[in-house]
Amino acid sequence: MINGNVSHWWEQIGTPTPRPELPGNLTADVAIVGAGYTGLWTAYYLKQARPDLKVVVVEQRHVGYGASGRNGGWLTSAITGGREQYEKSHGRDAAERFQRAMNETVDEVIRVTEAEGIDADIKKGGEFNVAYTVAQEKRLREFAAAEQQWKYTDLELLEAPAAQAKINVANTRAAVWHPHSARIQPAKLAKGLAEACERLGVEIYENTRVVEIAPHQLITTHGTVSAQYVVRATEGFTANLKGLHRLWLPMNSSLIATEPLSAAVWDELNWSKGEVLGDWAHVYMYAQRTGDDRIAIGGRGVPYKYGSKTDTDGQTSERTVDTLSEILHRFFPSTKGAKIDHVWSGVLGVPRDWAATVGLDEQTGIAWGGGYVGTGVTSTNLAGRTIADLILGNRSELTILPWVNHRVRKWEVEPLRWIATKGMYAAYGVADKSELNGRPTTSPIAKVANIISGR
Repeated sequence: MINGNVSHWWEQIGTPTPRPELPGNLTADVAIVGAGYTGLWTAYYLKQARPDLKVVVVEQRHVGYGASGRNGGWLTSAITGGREQYEKSHGRDAAERFQRAMNETVDEVIRVTEAEGIDADIKKGGEFNVAYTVAQEKRLREFAAAEQQWKYTDLELLEAPAAQAKINVANTRAAVWHPHSARIQPAKLAKGLAEACERLGVEIYENTRVVEIAPHQLITTHGTVSAQYVVRATEGFTANLKGLHRLWLPMNSSLIATEPLSAAVWDELNWSKGEVLGDWAHVYMYAQRTGDDRIAIGGRGVPYKYGSKTDTDGQTSERTVDTLSEILHRFFPSTKGAKIDHVWSGVLGVPRDWAATVGLDEQTGIAWGGGYVGTGVTSTNLAGRTIADLILGNRSELTILPWVNHRVRKWEVEPLRWIATKGMYAAYGVADKSELNGRPTTSPIAKVANIISGR
C-alpha cells in the first residue's frame, strides 16, 4: 500500500515534469499565486478574453499539488455553506440564481475539457446520498422536502428499493439524487488545464514559494512579481501566508483507493453511471467509482493540526485507513477481500462561517477565491470566471452573485481553534456512533457541535 506521495491520482498518471522556477523579478498584468484549479481557471478565462494580457502563475510545488490534485473527484453543484444564508442576506432570487450558476458550472467544466481535449475520466451520473440509520433517514427526508421547494435543485427522493437499484449500499433506508454532478480524475483535470493555459500563453513557475501578498506584488523566495492585479488562489495553504494565518482554517481530509474490483463485484454493487456517493452521517464520507474500476472513498481522518499546520505529501495515519476501510466494508460487504492500494490526505480551506468567497479589492489590486470546504472542483471554475470578470471590469451575472466580496471574521487564536475543531469532530463521531447503535433521532451532541462550528 502506498501512503502519501501526494495522491493516487498523481500516482496513476505520474508527477508532472517540473516547470521552471521564477527566474527573478518580473512584471505582469496579472500575477496568480497557486497553480490549483482556482488559479488555473482564472488564468484560462483571462487569456481567453484578453490574449494580450501577460498572466503569470507562481506555485510552491507543482501544478495540482494541493487539493486540486488530491480531492475526491466530485464535480457537483452544491453551494458551500448552503443557499439559505444567501436568502437571508440577498433574498431568495439571488440564492436561486446562485444555484443555477452552480448547475451550469458543472456543464461548463465538461465543455472546456471537451474543447481542450482533456481526458479527465469525466462521467456525469449525478450526486447520490444515502441514509442507513433511522436518524439519518429523518434528516434526509427533511432535507429532501426543503430542497424540493427551491428552483434548480432537481432533487429526487428514492425509497430503499429504488435507491439500492441505483447503487447497492447495504442497509439503505432511503436516498436522494440530483443530476448536476459528475465524477472526475482530479489530477488529469489539473494537468490538462495547466497545459491548456500554457497553450494560451500563460507562464507557470513552479517550486517557488510566495511568502507574502502585498498590494500589486507577490513576494516570493525567488524574486518579486509586480502586477496591476494579483490573485490569491491558495485555498488550504492560505494560513502559511504573512498576515493570513487565521483567515481560513486548513482542514485535512483523507482518502483510500482500493485495487481494481472485479466485474462480479460491480455487478453486485450496480454502480455504473458515474454517480458520486455520499451519506447522511455527521462525519460524512464521499466516494466515487474511478475510471479504472476502483472505489476511492474519503472522510475527515485527522481534521486539524495544531497551529494551522498544513500537510505536505499526504502521509496518513493507520487509524484513518482503518476508519475509511470500515466505512467501505459497511457500505459494500463484498469489498472485504479487496486490497487498499493507496491512502493519502490533503488540506482544504474553511472560513469561519463555512461559506466560500471570491472578490477583488480595487485599491490594492488583490483578488481572491477560496474557502470551498470540499465543493471546490466546481466552485473553482465559477470563481475563476468571476475573478476574470472582476479584473476585466465586466459587470456580469457572475459578478453580482451573493458570494462576491463576502467577508467573514477570522478564526480564534490557538489553542481555542484546536480545542473547538477537535471537540467538534469528536462530538460528531459520538453522535454517529449512537445513531449506528440505534438512536432514532439526531443526537443533541451533534446539534451543539453545529453551533460551535459556526455552520
